[in-house]
Amino acid sequence: MNKLEFIFDIGSPNAYLSMQILPELCARHNLELCITPVLLGGIFKLTNNQAPMIAFAPIKNKVEYEMLEMERFISQHGISQFKMNPHFPVNTLYVMRGLIVAQEMKRESEYVSAICRGMWEQGLKLDDPEVLSKFFHDEGFDPVTMTEQMGRDEVKQKLLNNTNDAVARGCFGIPSFFLNGELYFGKDRLIQIEAVLYN
Repeated sequence: MNKLEFIFDIGSPNAYLSMQILPELCARHNLELCITPVLLGGIFKLTNNQAPMIAFAPIKNKVEYEMLEMERFISQHGISQFKMNPHFPVNTLYVMRGLIVAQEMKRESEYVSAICRGMWEQGLKLDDPEVLSKFFHDEGFDPVTMTEQMGRDEVKQKLLNNTNDAVARGCFGIPSFFLNGELYFGKDRLIQIEAVLYN
């Protein structure tokens, strides 16, 4: 089975939108979806990049067009639950460490679904420790266990290594994908990925 690697940080709304269509895409093409947790802020720092809303802010009409493209994607794929998080941007350091812990627990899919809902459907401020603790409890993850495991040096280093490795392989933002060793950036590149898979 071929693999599609998703360089992933839930802090990006486009990561959420990509995740809404990836399971079906992978099923169509018998692909294994491999999620690599990274820290988007770390990628930006290492590549001297900025979030689009900041980078494009001085450009007349550019941010408005980006929002239009997002609305088109949402409409095209029938994504009904998405809403911009009122606390955006949210620091995802602990949430992404939590994903590494969930992967170790063999609960990746459950955890990813939960943080997608929490960040981009429920609009939670997941960088607030109290909010995060309640979120873990409500989603069936023991808050004490999660907090303890997220604080392990091995988990911290894994997230750092993943982030550095993604940049070393060419990443500069989220969502990024690797198929057959080649980088594809942006949710709209999923069309290109499908074209490759159909050939």
